[in-house]
Amino acid sequence: MYLSEILSIGAALCIATSGMLAGELIGRIDALTLTRLQTLAVTIATTIGATLLGGWAGLLPWQVGYLSASGVFGIFIASSAYISSIFALGPRLALLVFSLTSPFALIMGYLFLGETVGPVKLAGVALVIAGIVLAILFGRPAKVQPEGIFPTPPIEAAVLPAKQMTLPVGLAFGLVAALGQAAGALVARPVMASGVNPFTAMAIRTGVSAVLFLLLLLVPRRSAARRPRPAARTLGIGICGALIGTGMGMSLIMAALAGGKVGIVSTLSSLSPVLVLPMVWLRTGYRPSAPAWAGAVLAFAGTSLIAAG
Repeated sequence: MYLSEILSIGAALCIATSGMLAGELIGRIDALTLTRLQTLAVTIATTIGATLLGGWAGLLPWQVGYLSASGVFGIFIASSAYISSIFALGPRLALLVFSLTSPFALIMGYLFLGETVGPVKLAGVALVIAGIVLAILFGRPAKVQPEGIFPTPPIEAAVLPAKQMTLPVGLAFGLVAALGQAAGALVARPVMASGVNPFTAMAIRTGVSAVLFLLLLLVPRRSAARRPRPAARTLGIGICGALIGTGMGMSLIMAALAGGKVGIVSTLSSLSPVLVLPMVWLRTGYRPSAPAWAGAVLAFAGTSLIAAG
């Protein structure tokens, strides 16, 4: 009965794991190169998955068109802007801005799909959003420790202090990422409701985005020649994070959209900042602060309301 909610939370867990991997790469690779490599890797993986599962059979032209548009909004634009926001603001502020995906999706679902949300679920959405914001604001351990999966130097050492960050640019990237993610989910909703295989949907979405990223290589950039080639370990971490977050996580979101509403799916899949708290605790040995756990309680209370509503 609650399959779409379970799939959405599973997607959030994948995205949380991918975020820990992405935290390893701040200052080691530029955002555009990272997003391009991740998109290519996910395209190959999801294409293989769709082929093995026979997901290409019966695909209609209108479905391909909708999924292509969804890929432009949700991956080519949103993923690039999201990574750029992380590199400009740091993970904490970037995730805070990106949490606006949920209200954006609710508004778009209401305006364009005529979706309605009852008062109980609406209260659940509000609690989830409040929990996410609280967890992001106070979710770091008292002592700065690396929050990635691999033993590397502290991530924050490579991040500029808040006063030196390009705050307006980072906020703009975060808003674009949230809008793009919400629009991508909105456009994909009718296709997923028609029964398209999730791996097939992701293969089309990432494939279109990969082509656009490759076309960008034809655009001359003055700074491109001065950038050092990323190390093999950096590329490996980035690709692994993409397969977990974009490949598996986004496929779960596509599957959730087959039976769930855009706003609800987007909200539950945004639980990753909350789910990452115990992962950080296990990784670093430092317990997150009390407000962070309070945010987790609020978020899971909201999840219960959404399921009960």
